[in-house]
Amino acid sequence: MIKIGIDIITISRIENLIEKFGIEKLKFLNKDENYTSPATIAGVYASKEAFSKALGTGIGKEFSFKDISILKSSKNKPYIKIHSPILKNKIIECDVSITHDGGFAISAVILKIKKI
Repeated sequence: MIKIGIDIITISRIENLIEKFGIEKLKFLNKDENYTSPATIAGVYASKEAFSKALGTGIGKEFSFKDISILKSSKNKPYIKIHSPILKNKIIECDVSITHDGGFAISAVILKIKKI
């Protein structure tokens, strides 16, 4: 079963959070997501939201921001690293695309999920 999720966020929203709390206090980032650019961090946030929408759960009891990391390949392509054993068993494949324009970060996530 193929599922898609999409999300958009203003980069200024992340800039405000960084200014108010600092990057190290952003609860949606994992330790391996050591980014400093507000635009990149906004892309990570949008990607996690898009993942939750593709999963069909939203952020909450069944899926947490900490269940995945959004990382970059050596060629700067974003990819999803799944930490949750439950999700690892449920998801066959996943892909993510992130773009930034006009003060926004937008992400789309496609999941191939095992049929139950």
